[in-house]
Amino acid sequence: MKTILYYFTGTGNSLAAAKKIALALGETELVPIVSLQDTSGNIVPAAERIGIVAPVYFCGLPLMVAEFAGRLDPAAAEYLFCVMTHGGGGESAALRQLDSIIRKRKGRGLDAGFGIAMPGNYILMYEPLAVEKQREILQKADGVIGDIAGAVGWCEKRTLPSSLIGRVLYSLAYPYFRSHVRDGDKKFTVTEKCTACGTCVAICPSDNIELVNNRPVWKHQCELCCGCIHTCPVQAIQAGPKTESWGRYRNPDVTVADLKAQHGKAPEKQI
Repeated sequence: MKTILYYFTGTGNSLAAAKKIALALGETELVPIVSLQDTSGNIVPAAERIGIVAPVYFCGLPLMVAEFAGRLDPAAAEYLFCVMTHGGGGESAALRQLDSIIRKRKGRGLDAGFGIAMPGNYILMYEPLAVEKQREILQKADGVIGDIAGAVGWCEKRTLPSSLIGRVLYSLAYPYFRSHVRDGDKKFTVTEKCTACGTCVAICPSDNIELVNNRPVWKHQCELCCGCIHTCPVQAIQAGPKTESWGRYRNPDVTVADLKAQHGKAPEKQI
C-alpha cells in the first residue's frame, strides 16, 4: 500500500518522526507542506494511505498546517491519520482541530490520531532541556514511533484522544497564537556575531527572512517555528537577553540541509 506523509517541521522533531514512520512502512513518500505553499487549488494525494506529521503550537496546529488541511482532499484514500509531536501535551486538541477542518470540507475526518512527546523548542518561553534529558525523551519517542508505525501499517482505526484540559487550553491559548503569530518575529534580534551566512533565510518555512545589509530582517509572516534562532551556527539570533546564555535545539536525526530541503518540490522517497 502506497503512503504519502506530509510534514511540517521547525527544528526537526516532526521530520525525524516522519522519516522513521516512512522507513517502517516502506513505499512511502515524504512531502514537505512548505513545498506546497506556492501552489493553488485542492491537494489530491495519489495514495491509499495519507498521513500528516506536524508539531503542536499552543494546543493547536501551525497556521501553515491548518491552511494545508483546508486544501487537502483525501476522498480517495483508504486511511487518513495524523501524528502530532509536542513538548508538553496539547495533541488531543490539535488532532481534533485538524479533524474538524478536513471533515467540514470533505465529510470525512481522521481514521486515527497519535501524539509523540519530544523535546520542546519554544525558546521564547523556556530554555531547551539539557542534552541528557533530550536523549531520554527521544529514546522513549522512538518506542512510541514504532508503535504508531505498527498501527498505521495495519490501518487501525482509533477514536481521537479527548481531554477537557486540552480543550480549555486550546480555547484560551490558540486564539492568542493565531492573532499574534505573524508578527511574533518582532521578538527576534541579531547580534554582531552574525556572519551573514544565510542559514536562517534558507531554513525558514514561510520565507519570512531576508538579508539586508548582511543582517537578517524578519518580514512579519512568521510561523513561530523558532527554526531561525535554533539553527544559527553562531547563535547570533536572540529573543531577549535571557537567550544569550541558553542552548539551542535541533533534532539530532535531522540536519540543517534537511531543513533547507523543505522548500524543494520533489518528495523524498523512502524504500
